[in-house]
Amino acid sequence: MKELVSKQLVKYLEKRGVEHIIGLCGHTNIAVLAELENSSIKFINTRHEQIAAHMADGYARVKKKASVVLSHIGPGLTNTITGVATAALDSIPMVIIAGDAPSYYYGKNAFQEVNLHSDASQYEILRPIVKRAWRVEQAELLPENIEKAFQLAESGSPGPVLVSVPMDLFSKEIDTKLFDKLHNHNRVLNKPTIDYETAVNIVKTLHAAENPVIYVGGGIMIADCADELREFVDLMGIPVTYSMMGKGAVSDDHPLNMGLTGYWGSEFTNSKTRNADYLLALGTRFSEADSSSWEEEYTFRIPPTKLIHIDIEPSEIGRNYPVELGVVADLKEALKVLSKAAKEVIDQPRENESIKLEIKENKENFIKQNEPYTKADSFPMRPERILHELREVLPRDAYVTTDVGWNKNGVAQRFPIYEAGHVLTPGGFATMGFGSPAALGVKIADPDKVVVSLVGDGGFGQNPAVLATAAEENIPVIWVIMNNSSYGVIAGLEKAHFDTTFGTIFYKDGEPYSPDFAAMARSFGVEGIKIESAEQFKPALEKAVALGKPCVIDVAMVNVPTPTAGHWNILDIYSPGEKKGHVSVSLK
Repeated sequence: MKELVSKQLVKYLEKRGVEHIIGLCGHTNIAVLAELENSSIKFINTRHEQIAAHMADGYARVKKKASVVLSHIGPGLTNTITGVATAALDSIPMVIIAGDAPSYYYGKNAFQEVNLHSDASQYEILRPIVKRAWRVEQAELLPENIEKAFQLAESGSPGPVLVSVPMDLFSKEIDTKLFDKLHNHNRVLNKPTIDYETAVNIVKTLHAAENPVIYVGGGIMIADCADELREFVDLMGIPVTYSMMGKGAVSDDHPLNMGLTGYWGSEFTNSKTRNADYLLALGTRFSEADSSSWEEEYTFRIPPTKLIHIDIEPSEIGRNYPVELGVVADLKEALKVLSKAAKEVIDQPRENESIKLEIKENKENFIKQNEPYTKADSFPMRPERILHELREVLPRDAYVTTDVGWNKNGVAQRFPIYEAGHVLTPGGFATMGFGSPAALGVKIADPDKVVVSLVGDGGFGQNPAVLATAAEENIPVIWVIMNNSSYGVIAGLEKAHFDTTFGTIFYKDGEPYSPDFAAMARSFGVEGIKIESAEQFKPALEKAVALGKPCVIDVAMVNVPTPTAGHWNILDIYSPGEKKGHVSVSLK
């Protein structure tokens, strides 16, 4: 029996368990959209493809499986690039299905066709970014191409893939057997683990070490193994630190959680990793910010610290630091074996009361030192008070998405996260514009949880059309816009090193300028609240949480730098030998 490819594709996605497709229409993909009208799959319509890609990113991070983006030819696909690249650099599984020019017009400059370095080269646009890019050459190949796409997106180190489909192929009929046979394929692949002998060696080595530290990255969330990690930590009694992407892997109120490392980490945490004799690194890339530009006087000294590194991606092991032992394995499976070995090899966890006391005292001192700012009544508000009151209002299991700037760095440094995967931040690409649409994807994926997008005015201004999607679909995300009428972090850098803020602060007629984001929200049919004093902020948050509707809270914030204890080499590039950092910036 034969059926239209578009019809069979939608049936395939249904049977695969796809619940949502996020995207935007175009003449090349409406055959698929027409089939989705009567499908169990919910299509989420966006006003820009970058929004669709960031939404799909947030959705996949929560669902722990590949999200699906439906895109149009040419400018539709190029609009996805930033969102797809963000997902790629953070190892987020995603399948992009893009319409393309008719196959029989390849190379003839059909409407919106891409003919760059070769004819019909649309799929090459994303090829440097995705794990694999397919151009479907004939209708009969689409079934196996789409099956391979999902498997590759979700296996190994996950990531996005592209399937570029000439629009005429969607409207062809092919034998249903080509799709039907795919359902016999095992979609849950066995993942590489660690052998027991190696696990015993690691456990014995760490147990005998004087100052061991466990250092975790975003790979814990990707492998969905926070429970296994916590069991191993408790069995071993070893303190834990984390990268920015690893925040939440172990609850921030766990007695062995020391906190963030690197540029925005604390001196306490950096000193512990710098002086460790053994470091067990799990699912981390040792990126620049988390490693203080790899300068040994700040965060890591490897050597003399000896490194044991476990990761699913072989190229990450030894990339930035030499390892004593490198293991390629799925973290969930590896931690199961490590815990089994710990139970059988050691009698009891390390004596850790002293380090627990140090951690407790450090956290208490940090809170005390910041009380003048968390309780400040000044307006525009101090960012510390914004974060403090946000944590007071939100339930423990709320999700928070960030962009870049105070909302990202401050959250990583001082905003407790209690559930793994409940803070979503753009890691490798540090993408401005990620947080506001990613929050929509999170809320769709886990509708019963409170979802807050904590963003700056610069970041929210990247993709304000998220409000249209939120209103149309009634997606009750709360956007808290930390508004300093500038690209604040860059303004502080430029002022510190070049004594100017040119191009970093928004002005109109010589005065600081910001759109009224609350009024903008209302124009989209979304609740909008403009904060006029510090006392108004917490009640506004409480109201927004209780509303159960999309809501924008626009709060003016002073432009002060996030405190840092680590190092970032760009400061030496700007001002060699002068030890300058960021400074506060006045808008007047």
